[in-house]
Amino acid sequence: MLSLQGKKIMVTGGAGFLGSYVVDHLRKKGCRDVFIPRIEKYDLTREAVLIKLFSRRRFDIVIHCAAVVGGIGANRERPGTFFYDNLVMGTMLMEHARRSGVQKFIGLGTICCYPKLTPVPFREENLWNGYPEETNAPYGIAKKMLLVQSQAYRRQYGFHSIFLMPLNLYGPGDNFDPRTSHVIPALIKKCFDAIDNGEDRIVVWGTGKATRSFLYVEDCAEAILLAAERYDKSDPVNIGSRFEISIKSLAKLIAGLTGFSGAIAWDTSMPDGQPRRCLDTSRAMKEFGFRAKVGFEEGLVKTIRWYQKMRYHGRIKRG
Repeated sequence: MLSLQGKKIMVTGGAGFLGSYVVDHLRKKGCRDVFIPRIEKYDLTREAVLIKLFSRRRFDIVIHCAAVVGGIGANRERPGTFFYDNLVMGTMLMEHARRSGVQKFIGLGTICCYPKLTPVPFREENLWNGYPEETNAPYGIAKKMLLVQSQAYRRQYGFHSIFLMPLNLYGPGDNFDPRTSHVIPALIKKCFDAIDNGEDRIVVWGTGKATRSFLYVEDCAEAILLAAERYDKSDPVNIGSRFEISIKSLAKLIAGLTGFSGAIAWDTSMPDGQPRRCLDTSRAMKEFGFRAKVGFEEGLVKTIRWYQKMRYHGRIKRG
């Protein structure tokens, strides 16, 4: 078991949604030497920046949470950006971490790594049995290369790196920008905007038949730290829960929790994305004892209350 206390730890994306929770959990564990390379100063897609960073600082552990992410719309509009930035950032970061003698590298992948028609629940051994869903394939493949690199570096260099694949995350602090947000914050915002504007319906992409699973962000942060301490193998690991819900049921649930009583219209000209998503999480439980704790509706209520507070104080733009 690797103790995180006393270690020099870099958390890329540490000021972002997931990363901020990881940093908070590290500090609660007593980790005092945590470095966050903020994008304003450290563009991790530029090798010169990484060379300078690793020459000036020594790290024992790197937790790579940084990513260019977004919903179906953003992935369709900027597939090249989603591919290049994620691929280059992850590849160069792991290489320079290896060169500088980092003890352990924790790479964060995505459920988008899986093939489009993966049998449900998704098991890690099915990761290579097909091509990812088309709308987010460039992103999924770019993140998947972290796994290939991790396994190659372990074989050739004995480099200690692991690869975790979280479910769709949600929770307080999520991205509510409609241009780039995922489905839960997008639906929450649509409902409150409709209430504020006196509208009697919201429009949602797709048919509503696709299913998704979700993981509360604080649970994910806990899983990352457990894996950092207890897991040291080449095999990828799913991070999530076995809960599965259709987008149609999700929209109804969020409408009810936000107080929106109007109609939900479905724009079937827009894509559903992957038909189903649900994970087998037995490996995470077996290898490092992770099980999601926060119930889905409980997590939604916390997220909605946070959003209402931010909206009330003008910290989030209304539609």
